[in-house]
Amino acid sequence: MKKTTKISDAEWLVCQVLWRDSPLTANEIVSRLEESTGWNSSTVKTLLTRLVKKDVLGYRSLGREHHYFPKLGEEECVEAHTRLFMDRVFNGAMGAMGAMAAAFIKNHQFTNEEIAELKAILEQKEAETQHAAPQTQAVKRRAKA
Repeated sequence: MKKTTKISDAEWLVCQVLWRDSPLTANEIVSRLEESTGWNSSTVKTLLTRLVKKDVLGYRSLGREHHYFPKLGEEECVEAHTRLFMDRVFNGAMGAMGAMAAAFIKNHQFTNEEIAELKAILEQKEAETQHAAPQTQAVKRRAKA
């Protein structure tokens, strides 16, 4: 997210509907949320207006209807909100973040596919770190010269 836009829990539910299937009209979104939330049309339209103002959603007008679509992907929003949470709870401390991630991993049941995905992410991070280390040292040497 560009400037780490905050999305409320209610707005998040609307986004989840659109990440699964879009574009959708306001009435289609209402019908997908009304059973689980009890929200009426005006509530959903208010949330849609907020999300458009926050530049999280966009819409195309077709006749008298707006067809809404996400401007930001789910992964991008999850990443930004994770950063916000970590900064708020741990003041951005890397050691605390690693401890929290380790605790989550220890206390969560993962499928074999999820374990393979976690391994791949860690291997990619390790490769990035190894690739960045020589560059960082070269920059430090140039700065001293």
